[in-house]
Amino acid sequence: MAEKALHGDMDPELAALLGTAGSGSGPLPDFSDIFGDKNQNDFSDISSASGGEVDLTTSGFPQVTKRLEEKGHNFYNDPNYYKTALSNEGDIAQRVHSILQKYLTAKDPKDRSVFRQQFMSPFWEFLLNVGRKSAGRLPPPKKYLLRFGILHPSFISAETRDFFSKVVDDNTLDQPVYYIDEWLHGVGTSKMRPSSTDEVRVVRGSAQTKLQALLEKAQGKLDGSRSILKAKDRERYEIEKIIRDRMNGIFERIPLPELNDLSDCFSESQKASINEVQNLLKQLLKNDHELQLSIKDFSGAEADVHHLQEKLEAEGGSVTVDIGALDTEFDTIRQMAKMTVGRQGNHFPVLMAEYFHSTPNEVGLRENVISMLARIESIDKEAFCRIYKNRLNRIAPFVLLIPTYGDMGFCWEPFDRFNRATSRGRIVVPMYPRNLYLAILTAVADLRWQVAKEKASFYWMEEGLTGHYYQWFQSNKLKGDIKEYFIRDYIMWMTKEAEGIQKLDKDVRGTFWRHMPFTQEVKERLKNRSFVYQELYQRDQNRAMSDGY
Repeated sequence: MAEKALHGDMDPELAALLGTAGSGSGPLPDFSDIFGDKNQNDFSDISSASGGEVDLTTSGFPQVTKRLEEKGHNFYNDPNYYKTALSNEGDIAQRVHSILQKYLTAKDPKDRSVFRQQFMSPFWEFLLNVGRKSAGRLPPPKKYLLRFGILHPSFISAETRDFFSKVVDDNTLDQPVYYIDEWLHGVGTSKMRPSSTDEVRVVRGSAQTKLQALLEKAQGKLDGSRSILKAKDRERYEIEKIIRDRMNGIFERIPLPELNDLSDCFSESQKASINEVQNLLKQLLKNDHELQLSIKDFSGAEADVHHLQEKLEAEGGSVTVDIGALDTEFDTIRQMAKMTVGRQGNHFPVLMAEYFHSTPNEVGLRENVISMLARIESIDKEAFCRIYKNRLNRIAPFVLLIPTYGDMGFCWEPFDRFNRATSRGRIVVPMYPRNLYLAILTAVADLRWQVAKEKASFYWMEEGLTGHYYQWFQSNKLKGDIKEYFIRDYIMWMTKEAEGIQKLDKDVRGTFWRHMPFTQEVKERLKNRSFVYQELYQRDQNRAMSDGY
């Protein structure tokens, strides 16, 4: 009876669409228990979504050697895929199925448009139910629904199914680039802090709330000091290693040609090594002083955390985070999905053949995104760097991949509000854009702007990157959103100016060259392209000779 109530006398076209994936024919799956509450603990756990500690010693992204698996999995050929994706989600899943059936069988384009619009809200509500389970275990159909938007395999072509079946499932490169299911898993298991755009409510008294806020701030300071301490320790190790190598070379004895029992004088390379060791020893002493300060900062931060934890326990325990933490994070993700698409874009939340036109290299898979982030960093060397205590730290941002048909990536947090020193920023990238590289460039440009603006604080209209750009913006009497102008110019900077094609205003080019420098390799190439770049290159040399002013 339940099956008949769900699909009754189904239209043959719908039957074909909802039939066995990969075969193009066959009976509909049994929906008799699709809306039940069967236990699903037998499914394997998804990959960990922990962001891990920031390693300040890394210099770039790893090279991607494997974009796809040689052999794909068979989940998209499972005749029960759609049934499993919808099962155990309550009445909202039944509503999604009902509206989807009407949408797929509608003949009149106007009716189809109406049902398409009606489908959006219930589907996101249904997806929220799925997202709530991501802190635990998800069956593959639900995981791939969250991750890629694949509600039913027959909605995409056999070729596309084969492609997605070969996508690397786990984060083998250990980079902070995550799919939605992994991200929600991290938030749900407290391995990641929820987005600050939607604060998680607390349900205790004001005294505990204040203590919890202080504890989070102290924990952020502790995380930052720990990262810096590790970086300083690693720096000392590298200096000591070089000193040992140079000393071994210095102690090598070269016998005199005619007096084998005597050694010759130091060679020129050995003399150079002696001078280098003298400078390295000075660096080692400086590092030791900085290491002492770092240890002191870490010990102080650790003591503050312990003290606040004790006070919080004395007040009756830690603040209980509202069970809506995942809900609010999911609501944030829904807003992000809208922003990647824009008001005039295609907001349909399911992957379907009629909307999916990306080539394999243009799909926002983790490996493709990491490759393009590395490409950006090979041009803009400080794209993911922040200065803290006169040290330039490379901190790759969290990247959340959202399965939308949008074209715009963006930054929604330049860094953690509790750890401005070493925390990761957060950017969003749509998975099915027309041009993936431009979508990622948009996100990096937004990150660049927000980090520079936060760094300059109250003086963002006067100092640094944002200050110089704002003054140019004002002097040209431009109207509109200044950040949109900056993002447009940054894309021009990375795609045209980096190739020696002059497209930017002279003042903007000078500002970018100074505050967002190309890598030395790009600079060397550009200086021979035209007088404009040669002049900018010479300014670098002049600044270096005057101690970087």
